[in-house]
Amino acid sequence: MNPLDETEIRTSFVNCSKGEARRLNLPKGLAELPWDALDFLGWRDPGAPDRSYLVAERDGRPVGVTLRVPNVRRSLTRTNVCSFCISTHAGSGVSLLTARRAGAAGRQGNSVGTYMCADLACSLYLRGLKRSALVSRPEESLTLEEQIARTVTNVDRFLDQVLDAGVPV
Repeated sequence: MNPLDETEIRTSFVNCSKGEARRLNLPKGLAELPWDALDFLGWRDPGAPDRSYLVAERDGRPVGVTLRVPNVRRSLTRTNVCSFCISTHAGSGVSLLTARRAGAAGRQGNSVGTYMCADLACSLYLRGLKRSALVSRPEESLTLEEQIARTVTNVDRFLDQVLDAGVPV
């Protein structure tokens, strides 16, 4: 992913107002992020634990979405799989994140959701730069490049649902 500055991130959001985008908490240390190892930028809001954000490149420009995280306790004995990167996590390592749809559909309360790494660090799990605390990542026959391509495709499909009110959930 190409490095983004604060203005590019704030203007990329498609499912919230400009005022909400101006007020959201950006990740600390933007310049120090491992941009070369990121397929998308994702972070949890430290000031609002029920909010997360995702910014991905689409057609050469960043597209950002605000996400909500339900407050649900999960069993530490259960293993869950991220639908973006196919990493496995115990307990609350995978969360259902929901995004309000863009445009009129979102203003009417329509949203889409997906199960993904709760910390939105899919890119780092794929590359072995971060590991799940209790569960090891399964061996795959796909190359790292193929796994990255699959993750980017899964993110794009999710963003397609957020952007197009006509796409069935």
